[in-house]
Amino acid sequence: MLLRRILDDTEAAVGVLDTELRYRYVNPTLARMNGVAAAEHLGRSIAEIVPDIDAGEDVMRRVLKDGRPREIVSSGHTRAESPLERRYWHGAYHRLEAPDGAVLGVVGIILEISAAREQQRALEQARERLALLDAAATRIGTTLDMDTTCGELADFLVSRIADVATVEVFPQTGSARRPGGGVLRLRRAAMASVPELREAVRRFGPPGSYVDYQPGSTIPRCLDARLPIIENLLADAELGRSAPQPDRVAAYRKLGIHSALVVPLTARNHDVGTVTLIRAGDSPAFGAEDAVVALDLAGRAAISLDNARRYTAEHNAVVELQRAMLAEPGLPHPDVEIAHRYRPAGRRVLVGGDWFEIVALPGGRTLMAVGDVMGHGLEAAVEMSRYQAMLRVAASEDLRPDRILERMDVLLAQVGVQRPATCVIAVVDPSEGSCLYASAGHLPPAAVAPDGTVVLVPVPPGPPLGMGFGGYATMAAPCRPGHTLLLYTDGLVERRSEDIDASLARLTSLRLSGRESTEELLDRLLDDVAPPAAEDDFAILAARIHPDRPEG
Repeated sequence: MLLRRILDDTEAAVGVLDTELRYRYVNPTLARMNGVAAAEHLGRSIAEIVPDIDAGEDVMRRVLKDGRPREIVSSGHTRAESPLERRYWHGAYHRLEAPDGAVLGVVGIILEISAAREQQRALEQARERLALLDAAATRIGTTLDMDTTCGELADFLVSRIADVATVEVFPQTGSARRPGGGVLRLRRAAMASVPELREAVRRFGPPGSYVDYQPGSTIPRCLDARLPIIENLLADAELGRSAPQPDRVAAYRKLGIHSALVVPLTARNHDVGTVTLIRAGDSPAFGAEDAVVALDLAGRAAISLDNARRYTAEHNAVVELQRAMLAEPGLPHPDVEIAHRYRPAGRRVLVGGDWFEIVALPGGRTLMAVGDVMGHGLEAAVEMSRYQAMLRVAASEDLRPDRILERMDVLLAQVGVQRPATCVIAVVDPSEGSCLYASAGHLPPAAVAPDGTVVLVPVPPGPPLGMGFGGYATMAAPCRPGHTLLLYTDGLVERRSEDIDASLARLTSLRLSGRESTEELLDRLLDDVAPPAAEDDFAILAARIHPDRPEG
C-alpha cells in the first residue's frame, strides 16, 4: 500500500507491463502524459494507447529476456494536448521477477525531456544561423557596387535555401516608384537559380529590366508591411493576385513553382527593395524558420546596398564635377594640334583628382599642364579646381615653367590646400621647334616620333606642389614638327602589381603611328596601354606642331 502511494504521488511517469507488454499499472503522471485515464490503460498495449510514438517495445522484450535494465529515448505525440512541435521522453526499464525467479513483466520510469530537447534544438538552430551569417558576411557586400552586391546575395540564397532568388531595388533615377494606376516599379538587379531552371526563369525578366507589380500583389504588400510573406500551394486565383501580372500563372505552374517567400530589403528605416525566393518541384515548402533566415540575410545585405547607393551617388557627383571642370580647357595656338582624354576610374573605385589645362601664351607659345591631386573622393575633386585656378594665374605672368611651379606653390600655401599634387608643365614654342619642361614630382612626359617610336623625356622632378618646398628646374628639349608630346597621369600606365619602371617600359615599347592625328593617336594609346577596368583616374594631353610649320 505504501509503495502504491509513493508511485501515485511521484512526478515521474511509472507504468508496469506484463510479459505481453500490456499495462497492469499506470500512475497518474503517466496517465496525464498520455492523455488517457489510468483505468483505460489496463490490459492494452503501448501502441493502442500512444500510436504516434515508437516506444521501443523491442528493447523492452530484450529486458524481459535477459534481465538487463535498458534506457530508451523516444519522441512523438501522445493524446495529451501540447504546444510543442515534437515531444521527447527518456525511459528506464527494469524486469520484474517473483520470489521464485519467475518473470512477471517490466516496469518503466519515464521522464519528459521535451524542454531540454527544444532548448538544444533552438541552440543548434542558432549556431547554424550564425554560421550561415558568417559565411554570408564573406560573400555578400564585397564591393560598393549595388548590382554586384545584389548578385552576391541572390547566388548565396540559391546555394543555401532557394531554387530561384531575385533581388529587386527601387530605381535610383529615371523611373518613379509608382508610374501610375497604383503600379509599383522595381528594377531587377540580380537573379540566380538552380541550373535546371536558369533559362526558363530569365523569361520573367533578366537582370537590368524593370518589373511592374499590380496593386495588391505580394511585392507591394511586403514593402507596405515591411514583413516577410510566405505563400505556399496557392490556387490559381490567389496566385494570379500575388504575381506581378495575372498572366504569369500558367508559366509558374509549368515550372512546378509551389512555394514563395518575399522579404523586404530595409536599411536605416527606408526601403531599398525586396528579395523573392522560390521553391519548385520536389523542394519542401518554405516555413517560418526559412523566413527568419532570409530576413537576417536580407537585413545585412540591405546595409551593404544602402552604403553602395550612397557611394554611387557621391561617385557620380564627383565624376560630374570633374567633367564640368575639365570640359572647357583653354585653346592652343593654331600651329599646335592638341587632343586630350579624361577617364574616371571604374564604379568600384573612388574618383581621384586628375586634371589638365591648356593656356595660349604670347609669341605663339602654348602651355600644357597635367596634374594629379593626392587622394580620392569629393575633396580631391574640389582641390583639383584650386590647382587649375592657380596654374592659370601663374601662367598669365608669362614665367618660365619652373617659376610657374614656384608661383603656384606659394599661392597654394596662401589658400591652404589640404592635399599635395604632382604636376608637369610643357611650353611648346613652334617658332623655335623646342619645348620647355618643369616637373613637380610627376611622371616623365613621352615623345612619339614620326616613325611611331616612344621615348621618355628625362625632366628632373621637384617636390610635389602644396608642400612649400620649392626647388624646381626648367629643362629644354627639341620639339620638331611631326613629333607628338604626351603628358599623362599615373592611372594610364601604373599597375598595382608591378614596379613603376615596368609600367613605363610598357609605354616605351609601343610602336604608335606618328602619321595619325593626335585624336587617333590617343585612341590607339588607350587601346594598347590603358587597363580595361581602370584602378585609378587618368588624364592625357597630346600636342604636335603641325608638320607644315617651318622650323625657326
